[in-house]
Amino acid sequence: AQPGQVALRCPGGRGAGGRARYDQALTYTQLDARSDAIAAGLARHGVARGTRTVVMVRPSPEFFLLMFALFKAGAVPVLVDPGIDKRALRQCLGEADAEAFIGIPLAHAARVALGWARSARVRITTGARPWLAGATLAQVETAGADAGPQLAATAPDDVAAILFTSGSTGVPKGVVYRHRHLVAQVDMLRTAFGIEPGGVDLPTFPPFALFDPALGLTSVIPDMDPTRPARADPRRLHDAIERFGVDQLFGSPALMAVLAAHGQPLPTLRRVTSAGAPVPADVVAGMRDLLPADASFWTPYGATECLPVAVIEARELQATRAATESGAGTCVGRAVAPNAVRIIAISDDALPTWAEVEELPAGQVGEITVAGPTATDTYFNRHAQTRLAKIVECLPGGDQRVVHRMGDVGYVDGEGRLWFCGRKSHRVETAAGPLYTEQVEPVFNLHPDVRRTALVGTGDRGAQRPVLCVELAAGVPRGQWPRIEAELRALGRGHVHTGAIDHFLRHPGFPVDIRHNAKIGREKLAVWATRQ
Repeated sequence: AQPGQVALRCPGGRGAGGRARYDQALTYTQLDARSDAIAAGLARHGVARGTRTVVMVRPSPEFFLLMFALFKAGAVPVLVDPGIDKRALRQCLGEADAEAFIGIPLAHAARVALGWARSARVRITTGARPWLAGATLAQVETAGADAGPQLAATAPDDVAAILFTSGSTGVPKGVVYRHRHLVAQVDMLRTAFGIEPGGVDLPTFPPFALFDPALGLTSVIPDMDPTRPARADPRRLHDAIERFGVDQLFGSPALMAVLAAHGQPLPTLRRVTSAGAPVPADVVAGMRDLLPADASFWTPYGATECLPVAVIEARELQATRAATESGAGTCVGRAVAPNAVRIIAISDDALPTWAEVEELPAGQVGEITVAGPTATDTYFNRHAQTRLAKIVECLPGGDQRVVHRMGDVGYVDGEGRLWFCGRKSHRVETAAGPLYTEQVEPVFNLHPDVRRTALVGTGDRGAQRPVLCVELAAGVPRGQWPRIEAELRALGRGHVHTGAIDHFLRHPGFPVDIRHNAKIGREKLAVWATRQ
């Protein structure tokens, strides 16, 4: 439809003043033709339909060419966050049982040194020479240059990709995506956010940029380390936005906090989307002030296993701010059609069939479940986790569908809106009843000297002691802690969810996930709090 339009731009070298040159660009015609050539070349090296292929390539033209080539070939790209714990990374790559490994030279060096993906018989490097690999990507592309269009006859239920979770609550799990899941995601994202072809997107989480060509957008890859969004330079982001007329932006709450703190208006943006964790209310308000009046700021709710589940726009989210700060949880909006979002009684056991489920009424906190076209049905080589996360539901007429257990707790209010109250594994089970992180922490986060708080439990479940870990705002002296602790105690009194908390610990800096820099590592904090 638009062969001459730029499909993606990537920063290359640097010009005067260290400004990124963005001298790497691909039009839709080039993306199509070159990914055809790579797909054909991969086939000559044994990478074809169904071949599980680890991809460890930085966000660059090569990454996007490779991913679309693998989809065209019907191969199965395997994506793991490279910044996770090295032992967990080795475990993930071993579980994937990959048959091919495509990566930058450094990834191949790590593969050899650390024993990654020993099962991979095909090894391709993006480097200039086939060091530690059988071929370079350039050689692969040259080998397939005359092959013409490529498109494997994949079926809806064929495996399209294995995408590992961030591992914020344990060793990452490989989520099996089928082609029908990806097709449904594109359709639901287009409808939920009103996306039309021709826009320009700045996706600060590279895998999300893969949706852009499918949605008819131009993708501008930002000049930043995608594994450290909290450390992104806002001036470089603004430079790309202004230079290319970016009208859409996707980023984690940590990246939104960077832009909000920078305080410079974003007049060209018309659609901003933030996901990965709840966006703090002050960040929402700060971003809303920087955007044009007619721009939309969306905070979708979902997970690697099912995305999108529900969406809410900033104006409605701001209207619920007082409730959140009073302990109601975080409103994440209404389910994206045709998803069915239901709340069930909290259980840590497997629930094989929906007949064994206790569905809860509106207003009652329980575990969030979702059934819909993007709800994945299994983890790769993680049978125990699959049993714990999936429920089989029999539908009228004899059909079946998989219901995904989000691993989150929340409730649906009388208006049909979903409220998020925290991760199920992060609930604190006291003798007086359960406490949920997103009903406790916002109450204390109001303190002006506090950057953020984290509720953890010590001791045995059912008799846990609730402890509030506190990270102070930048510049607040440690000597102020006794005063701040006393004020936090006073702040918690009178709230139904916070009155029982009488243990407060100052922490120098919370651990966060590698993917979004926004999910607090409460498991690590709980161990630390127990030692304290």
